[in-house]
Amino acid sequence: MKVVVAGGSGFLGTALTERLAARGDEVVVLSRRPSGADAARGGARQIHWRGDGTAVSSWVAEINEADAVVNLAGAGIADRRWSPARKQVLRDSRVIPTRSLVEGLRTATRRPAVFLQGSAVGYYGSTLDDRPFTESDPAGNDFLGRLCAEWELAAQPVSTLGVRLVVVRTGLVLARKGGVLEPMKLPFKLFVGGPVASGRQYFSWIHIDDWTTLVLWALDTPSVSGPINATSPNAVTNAEFSKALGRALGRPSWLPVPGFALKTLFGEFAEEGLIGGQRVVPRRARELGFSFRHPEAGEALSAVFGVPGTSER
Repeated sequence: MKVVVAGGSGFLGTALTERLAARGDEVVVLSRRPSGADAARGGARQIHWRGDGTAVSSWVAEINEADAVVNLAGAGIADRRWSPARKQVLRDSRVIPTRSLVEGLRTATRRPAVFLQGSAVGYYGSTLDDRPFTESDPAGNDFLGRLCAEWELAAQPVSTLGVRLVVVRTGLVLARKGGVLEPMKLPFKLFVGGPVASGRQYFSWIHIDDWTTLVLWALDTPSVSGPINATSPNAVTNAEFSKALGRALGRPSWLPVPGFALKTLFGEFAEEGLIGGQRVVPRRARELGFSFRHPEAGEALSAVFGVPGTSER
């Protein structure tokens, strides 16, 4: 089938386009990078897309012929300290492109069967509680909760256009390059790794292999619609995850990172993204029959780093 991926040149988008191309799908990446940049990555064609609703006709023709559209557009949450201006960038880079895509679908003469909207487990808000969050829980009232809720809301009109809407709330993605492990592994390699703050906050994670498989499954399965939590069935505390990461890297996990230091370095993001967390479970995916290849944190991390006795696709 033909799949259009907005934001397909980012961390998750690149992994997804490679999987789509590997199984023989035609992939078109809508990217705000200059035309031609990374155009051949993963066998995908790239279309320059401003993501602001202008020059609609230049890319809506691709949607006219597509079977599915995937929206992963958005600036990196942890790339910079959260100033008021940066928060606005995080919002605008998600909400405006989503509205642009919805308008493209509205004007299309042949609409795709499915629209898969990106979101994140930050939707549920940051907490130190150990109660599990499922897809039926409401959005949190902190910045990330409000941001994800507005991002998802911008995609809702798709449902009125006769297009199946799937919203994937992604946890912290484990991969050898990029993602949450990129900044985490350096302290461990320097023998100063350990839990963050109290270590009690839950870490809702997913192996990159399971994330791409779940997205493909959601695209291919007509019974999948609405919000889907893209997390392992077994969330762990930050302290437990740190121990597992240390084992996978062959390094100790003994030196806690104090909360006040994180607040000094990262400001508000430290409170929501590092010191707090949420215990998210993939109830809908399990109910609909999805099977995780890497459900346990220790095995998943071993697979990421190629520890003998495990395999990594």
